[in-house]
Amino acid sequence: MPIEEDIALLESVPMLRLLGPDALRVVAISADSRSLNRGQVLYREGQFAEAAYVVVEGTLAISRENAALARRPGQRIEVGRGALLGELALITDGKRPATATAITPSVVLRIPRVIFMRTIESYPQAALALMQALSEELQETVSGLEAVRARLEAIEPPRRLS
Repeated sequence: MPIEEDIALLESVPMLRLLGPDALRVVAISADSRSLNRGQVLYREGQFAEAAYVVVEGTLAISRENAALARRPGQRIEVGRGALLGELALITDGKRPATATAITPSVVLRIPRVIFMRTIESYPQAALALMQALSEELQETVSGLEAVRARLEAIEPPRRLS
């Protein structure tokens, strides 16, 4: 795929769009393309995550293998072109929370964390935009958790320690 098409695809991803065209060009040039056959696993739950992936073509299933951790064992989400998989791997060390498997023959762009971090270090405005977006997303998550806590407390008030 020509580099301009890679950049256009990356611009279609909300989180990556924040970086701006110059930074996206660096990311696109540095990204590796990987083809997957139907049924091939891109990554497994619990593996160390050092890169994120953008789906170029095809469909992948995201599922939890550990039934004890899954909200609904066997449930899966299907994603296609433009989906960003493993975005937290771009900014922090961690393990994959789910398994990604190709449902159809697919192509993904692999964005290594080291490249992503060097890029945002070189483009401070991109880093600020990303930080602001992540901060807003975190605030929404915290608000959602507070609402859940309030509902749970309405069902069963918190116990006092004696």
